[in-house]
Amino acid sequence: MIAKYKASEECKLLSKMILVLPKKATLDDLKMYHATDYLKVLQHQECDDNEDDDICSEFGFGYDCPFREGLFDYCLQIAGGSLTAADYLCENHNSIVFHWLGGWHHAKRNVCAGYCYINDCVLAILRLRKCFPKILYIDLDLHHGDGVEDAFCATDKVFTFSVHKFELGFFPGTGDIKDVGIGKGFYHTVNLPLKDGVDDENFLKVCKKILMKIKTVFKPDAIVLQAGADGLNGDPMRSFNLTSQGLLRCVELVVSWDLPTLILGGGGYNEANVARCWCQITASVLKKELPEDIPDNKFFLEYGPDFEFNIEKSFKKDLNSSDYLDSITKIISDNLDKL
Repeated sequence: MIAKYKASEECKLLSKMILVLPKKATLDDLKMYHATDYLKVLQHQECDDNEDDDICSEFGFGYDCPFREGLFDYCLQIAGGSLTAADYLCENHNSIVFHWLGGWHHAKRNVCAGYCYINDCVLAILRLRKCFPKILYIDLDLHHGDGVEDAFCATDKVFTFSVHKFELGFFPGTGDIKDVGIGKGFYHTVNLPLKDGVDDENFLKVCKKILMKIKTVFKPDAIVLQAGADGLNGDPMRSFNLTSQGLLRCVELVVSWDLPTLILGGGGYNEANVARCWCQITASVLKKELPEDIPDNKFFLEYGPDFEFNIEKSFKKDLNSSDYLDSITKIISDNLDKL
């Protein structure tokens, strides 16, 4: 996945940022959220990587979360990056911090899922809660941010917003508009379920309206934003029809609030397009203009055939009618009025 980060280096964006060396997380850091028995299996890989194995099945290891050499150390690195970013925000309020390797939003307390073994989003939010009273979590990934929602659905200190594809049989199968939180967290969960083919215009229209209302009623002190790029046109998921501008404009809206903000990566299976998108988001936050063409680098051929930053949308039909978008926006808005 090196190509994703090389783009920022070749565009000389790194020189415009303060680079913070992430500290590797510890086992105790992971225990802030994850169950001890789950972490024991993750650390020692105490099953034979067989989907039928009882231990593997219980903790989710198998098809999309296999054991790999160096896996636990990698998890510590990912979690450490997000925790280091959270610590930096606590020390330097009104900063914006990127950790593009983070955004593992599917992992649960004691179950791995969707290529996510630990939930660095949750860990970062828990760390931020030590210095910021209220956190808003925003998930722009194609898939529902189920792990983060599960972690905070019963509290009024963390508000979770996820925009995602919602369709029978589509992973993870959660994120219905009717899911609004429980107990003290009632109406502190917002799910925006979209259908195939949504383009930048409709995506931005509904996201901006809902995000502005959430900001008004919840009044967050800090933001964690997961900018998964698997909704881009050209992604193997073949679902949404977004260009980089769809995600970029949402990020720009959030950044304009001038709150401490942690921006994480997430999904995305066309690596060249993910690199394009995340580089554009980084440049936008830094207020630096990018060239039209991809700069020459050792991954240059991966950006063919046009070798440009721009990602065009396709002619895929948008199945999200105006009536549908208006109806779900109204439901969400009415729920937010109850806070």
